[in-house]
Amino acid sequence: MRRTDPVEEDEEVLTLSDEIVKVLLTPALAVDAARRAVLDSWHGRLASPPRLHAGAGNVDLAFTVGGYPDGLVGFRAYGSWPGSSDQAVLVWSGTGKLRGIVVGQELGVRRTGALGAVAADKLAREDAHTVAVIGSGVQAWAQLWALTAVRSVTEVRVFSPTLEHRTVFADRARSELGLPSQPVSEAQQAAEGADVIIVATRSSIPALKDEWVGPGTHLATVGPKLASAHEVPVSLLDRAQVAVSDSPAQAANYTEPFFTGRDLVHLGAIIDGVAPGRISHSDVTVYCSVGLAGSEVVIADAVISAAIASPADSQGAGSRSRGRNGT
Repeated sequence: MRRTDPVEEDEEVLTLSDEIVKVLLTPALAVDAARRAVLDSWHGRLASPPRLHAGAGNVDLAFTVGGYPDGLVGFRAYGSWPGSSDQAVLVWSGTGKLRGIVVGQELGVRRTGALGAVAADKLAREDAHTVAVIGSGVQAWAQLWALTAVRSVTEVRVFSPTLEHRTVFADRARSELGLPSQPVSEAQQAAEGADVIIVATRSSIPALKDEWVGPGTHLATVGPKLASAHEVPVSLLDRAQVAVSDSPAQAANYTEPFFTGRDLVHLGAIIDGVAPGRISHSDVTVYCSVGLAGSEVVIADAVISAAIASPADSQGAGSRSRGRNGT
């Protein structure tokens, strides 16, 4: 954690790096903040408009904004530079003072993972414990990382087309999360019999088949979801009893039509109890992740508050250099 120039004579702005986020943003903290953001968005308390884009030379800058009336407000910014995933989240208090800046890539992907875990908490069976992970990148990891806050995972099966990638992922799940994990050579081996299926790929064609998804399964799709390119089959959405999103408004705002062919339920409505979630043990439920705008501001504020409350932990996290090898 490093300090920038003071906002006022006696108040400085925290700048938190990836290393700080890794230490302070636990799955439980992230999921709690994400749940609050989703529910506040549903009730209209959290302003969370669809992301904005602005051209700057040959770079596309994207902004997501979130805020409360007379309260916390902020934005996330990131660009389209090839090979770069650095982001910045700025958070202001209700009085207009800049509370802090979170830089790097950790917050963004862990925010997405936390939103997925909020959905799993409401939609996956209470006894769900076997997890299939299709994909081995940072988004797949963040989904599994956050899921540990809401379910007791006893088995992880991970598939990726590259042997090294799926092996490294499974090894990491064992060493960092303490989860019994194994790489498998086919997506079908991962999916069949799983209670929760996480699909987080870049594939423009379905990475699994409808018939591999058994009754009672909860599935999260994090990758492509457009009408012309989607990582899960449309037939699975037709079959699902419940299909939700963290922001149906953002899903409807895609430049190309969404792949679902049906209205998505707002996850906040299910949390609030005004829309039904899982009714039967055999229901198939699907969560379509779009990344609720504004949720990263709420989660960044939670990390900033944790850093203020635990300065010793923050200072001991190697905070003066920005890491690039995390999730």
